[in-house]
Amino acid sequence: MKYIILLGDGMADYPIDYLQGKTPLEYAQTPHMDWIAANGTVGLIDTIPEGLPPGSDVANLSLLGYDPVKYHTGRGPLEAASMGVVLEPSDVAFRCNLVTLSSEKPTVINDFTSGHITSQESRVIVNDLNGVLGSSRVHFHAGVGYRHLMVLRGGSPTHTTTPPHDIVGEKIEKYLPKGEGSDTIIDLMNRSREILKEHPVNQKRISDGKNSANSIWLWGQGRAPEMNPLSERHKMEGGVISAVDLLKGIGYYAGLEILDVEGATGYTDTNYSGKAERAIKYLENNDFIFLHVEAPDEMGHEGNTEGKITAIEDFDEKVVGRVLEAMKKVGDFRIAVLSDHPTPVSVRTHVSDPSPFAVYSSVEDENLMNCQFFGEKSAKDGHVMISPGHSFMEYFIHDWRGFIERKGH
Repeated sequence: MKYIILLGDGMADYPIDYLQGKTPLEYAQTPHMDWIAANGTVGLIDTIPEGLPPGSDVANLSLLGYDPVKYHTGRGPLEAASMGVVLEPSDVAFRCNLVTLSSEKPTVINDFTSGHITSQESRVIVNDLNGVLGSSRVHFHAGVGYRHLMVLRGGSPTHTTTPPHDIVGEKIEKYLPKGEGSDTIIDLMNRSREILKEHPVNQKRISDGKNSANSIWLWGQGRAPEMNPLSERHKMEGGVISAVDLLKGIGYYAGLEILDVEGATGYTDTNYSGKAERAIKYLENNDFIFLHVEAPDEMGHEGNTEGKITAIEDFDEKVVGRVLEAMKKVGDFRIAVLSDHPTPVSVRTHVSDPSPFAVYSSVEDENLMNCQFFGEKSAKDGHVMISPGHSFMEYFIHDWRGFIERKGH
């Protein structure tokens, strides 16, 4: 049996009036996800435990079978693992975004991606920041695009910080880090603004009519977690495909092989087809693949309804359809399509509502045909709820037939 999880990050949403009261997922043309829904089992999954923030770190820990209440220590250490940064027990890793702040007062975040700055440009900036702000306690590590890392030796993980994508257009003063030692974090952010104001990369971007990376924003801090690998828990070998360091970091701690794909960007221009082909090839000799596409989430954060619809359709055609057709030719398999959390375009951030999932198994009696379309309403109407979300992986790998039977179908 081959096991495939295909994740459209932030794909779930709320109904939108001008989409005839449908969500972007329901409005999009998704024949392959619809086929899985019509021939499989559809329901909702609750990935965000009460009291935890509805971030991709929390949600994807749940999806891979790790209770976030126990295993979630912060987003930063997960991204550190992906980047090959080894954390000492006293180290605290922070997510370090390059952002665009307004030049006028009061200061607001205009763009949490710095105009989707390229990795080549941002690497120069982060390396220069490390040369000026780095020390025996502070070290900056370049990542991908606008997403980077800062490690503070002997720091505190108990700050209250805010993801910058949650506060676009908001005054930053009330969202600055709070708690013990936060003065150090705020000082680094303020000093970065002075360094980046005249940085050559930013001067070039401004002359080209692009947003500049004129500040860092530090958030998502934590120490390294301790997680039992999936290879030990489920006695199988597996891999993860994602352009996002966070997902690669979760995969690292979960004992999954990190599979890179050329042209994978974490945005709508990502190499969808390359991801699908990499997954298909990997499954020839391995048991499990977790394939993540970030694009729908990015469109949700931008409030871009049309972009989100396009991203969902590209995910369905170039990833779900390609993988599904290939798997039909190789023997028994079980495939899941789902969203880790909703990222509604109306609020431009993650929310903790349950998300739709659909699972199809080539073993005929493991399926429940209950709808013709994959979406939020059909998932709710299916009256199947997986809660807590971290129980999904155990059902998916070991006992999907038993799960259906326990639900009374």
